[in-house]
Amino acid sequence: MRYSELGRRIPGVSQKMLTQTLRSLERDGLVTRTVTPTVPVRVDYRLTDLGASLACLLSSVKLWAENHFDEVTDHRTTYDARSSETAA
Repeated sequence: MRYSELGRRIPGVSQKMLTQTLRSLERDGLVTRTVTPTVPVRVDYRLTDLGASLACLLSSVKLWAENHFDEVTDHRTTYDARSSETAA
């Protein structure tokens, strides 16, 4: 996937954070980076086999988070209300 496409698919991510994260993932062996010397330069990222093996697990975590988002939000609201009562 191209760098610019990744940036569009991840809402709210800054270029700096995306670059730092991709460098870290490349360092860890989870993605490969390919630079094509065109004008403008084209940079593509691809999951390695190691990265693909992690993607399966992260998909499960994402699904769990989507299914339990409301519950987690309710617990946070209850906790924050208790915390503000004890602080007062």
